[in-house]
Amino acid sequence: MTRVAAIDCGTNSIRLLVADVDPETGELVDLDRRMTIVRLGQGVDRTGRLAPEALARTFAACREYAAVIKEHGAERLRFVATSASRDAENRDEFVRGVLDILGVEPEVITGDQEAEFSFTGATRELSGREDLAKPFLVVDIGGGSTEFVVGEEHVRAARSVDVGCVRMTERHLVHEGHVSDPPTEAEAAAVRADIERALDLAEETVPLREARTLVGLAGSVTTLSAIHQDLPAYDSAAIHHSRIPYARVREITDRLLRSTHAERAAIPSMHPGRVDVIAAGALVLQSIMERVGAHEVVVSEHDILDGIAFKAAEEAEEGKLGD
Repeated sequence: MTRVAAIDCGTNSIRLLVADVDPETGELVDLDRRMTIVRLGQGVDRTGRLAPEALARTFAACREYAAVIKEHGAERLRFVATSASRDAENRDEFVRGVLDILGVEPEVITGDQEAEFSFTGATRELSGREDLAKPFLVVDIGGGSTEFVVGEEHVRAARSVDVGCVRMTERHLVHEGHVSDPPTEAEAAAVRADIERALDLAEETVPLREARTLVGLAGSVTTLSAIHQDLPAYDSAAIHHSRIPYARVREITDRLLRSTHAERAAIPSMHPGRVDVIAAGALVLQSIMERVGAHEVVVSEHDILDGIAFKAAEEAEEGKLGD
């Protein structure tokens, strides 16, 4: 087993995994897994720049994570940055800050690389399941983008498109600095139209309708699972590999779109950082299920973060062999 640390810095959240990994068997044992909502992508779609307060929140989380990594004695750290930092004019400022705090440069990866990591993390432990037909379609609904990957044991096709829960909320549901409470039918229709256009783009590259098992990743999907199960608090063990029927996804999405901020915040399993963006995220998932014709979605807590950890462990082992 190789002890590694993986950081995934997205548009809405930054997450850390410290784990012992066996790259050959695919075994991964969590030592520490945590998430902080930093909203790095705040305003990026409108301004093209990372906001100073967003950078400050992200760097504060990095300092906390640096202490955890040191405490566990990870052999290797890999830091991957996704949608928001790809889009920002001042991403060099972000790179310098991370390097100063953690001693590694963030890899600002492409959407295709992001999809590759997500697929590995989500399917490494599912591939032997006889109750899940292949090919898999893995969808990672992030804050700024959504990744689509089709494959069996390995990726066959992948595409990243610029629809995510934060981007859709900021583009269509925010007026004069305030999120619609609740969104109007016209606003929800505008979100839906954007998603449908993105699905058309994704389908140019990825054969979405060939999928036999839909696997959903990231906070919007896991939060919907918690709501579906009526959990009294967020429970990763109950959520991981749970299944949500399409009818429930549609029912919950309709409920969220009709809810006020206070009503969404009162849901026991709702993270405060997701209250304003969950309705858009749910609508992305519903639209995907309708396009694919999926009767259910298999929810995975293992995603891009686990894929990054597997890759870090493989690189650490290669480094030992090289020595």
